[in-house]
Amino acid sequence: MNLQLHFSIEYALAIIAGIAILITPKLLNYIVAIYLIVVGVIGIMGLKI
Repeated sequence: MNLQLHFSIEYALAIIAGIAILITPKLLNYIVAIYLIVVGVIGIMGLKI
């Protein structure tokens, strides 16, 4: 049970970090931010890709 909670927090932090990176307008930052948001959403939704 704790392992699942840990992963949920990790994915949520990835989304938050992605949104924070989007605030600074640089191309690399956008790429990293989009990656973090996608990984976070996939993780929270439990999708198997």
